[in-house]
Amino acid sequence: MAHTRTDAAADIAPVRRFFDGLGLPGLIDVHTHFMPDNVMDKVWAYFDAAGPKIGRAWPITYRMAEDARVERLRAFGVVRFSSMLYPHKADMAAWLNSWAADFAARTPDCLHTATFYPEPSAADYVTKALDAGARVFKSHIQVGEYSPVDPLLDPVWGILEDAGVPTVIHAGSGPAPGTFTGPGPVAELLARHPRLPLIIAHMGMPEYAEFMDLAARYEHVHLDTTMAFTRFVEEQMPFAPEARPRLKDLQHKILHGSDYPNIPYPYIESLDALTRLELGDDWLRDVCHHNAARMFGIG
Repeated sequence: MAHTRTDAAADIAPVRRFFDGLGLPGLIDVHTHFMPDNVMDKVWAYFDAAGPKIGRAWPITYRMAEDARVERLRAFGVVRFSSMLYPHKADMAAWLNSWAADFAARTPDCLHTATFYPEPSAADYVTKALDAGARVFKSHIQVGEYSPVDPLLDPVWGILEDAGVPTVIHAGSGPAPGTFTGPGPVAELLARHPRLPLIIAHMGMPEYAEFMDLAARYEHVHLDTTMAFTRFVEEQMPFAPEARPRLKDLQHKILHGSDYPNIPYPYIESLDALTRLELGDDWLRDVCHHNAARMFGIG
């Protein structure tokens, strides 16, 4: 069942109060999803069915047409966002990148996003995406069912390492483990490419500690907060309270992400969850705006 937030004013007001109270010009959300309609429809159908790797109800809160979803983000005060998209098979990534380039061209507040898959053509189309202005990439280890250290990806990681362009990588074993998920393959990847800019999606849930270790060890590894700390996630994959001081230590390496529109609760919950950590306003300002602004050169 869809649970679209139709009461726009009530949905928007608390988000704006949140960043106004911090003295921020708005929010930066590094983990939002925009993709071709037929692909998004399949993603929503999977969540509607509480797919076999989810095992729980997952209502899509922001099931709206693409233009309405963009306008809702803008109304929230999100000044930059991404179009996280990803292939689940070969011969799909280049097409997705073409769509994403067009979306970025007509949506100037979107960080031009691209993706890849382990296939012989990957290095070529990743180079083409960079030449076209891609500023962030997406790798979904669970959905793609590939290893981040697949030899076919080694040239891709080398290109991205040299370019200094980050990849948001879903490599944690939540919401359910995949063949290649977990911190081990990412640790192996970073041992090969220690300058590689990575943003660990979902704080690496549920292997939070191990992925925080990687962020602490490698200068260019960051984490995004996508769905972490929310009541929905805490029910099954809680973040250990004793680990909260580490979030303060990594303050400069954590970026706000939401998973919009594919979230089973209102947008404000992702921000309320950060507030409940009680790490202070400076921490919230860095996580919700300043860190991403620095990473992506946003004035």
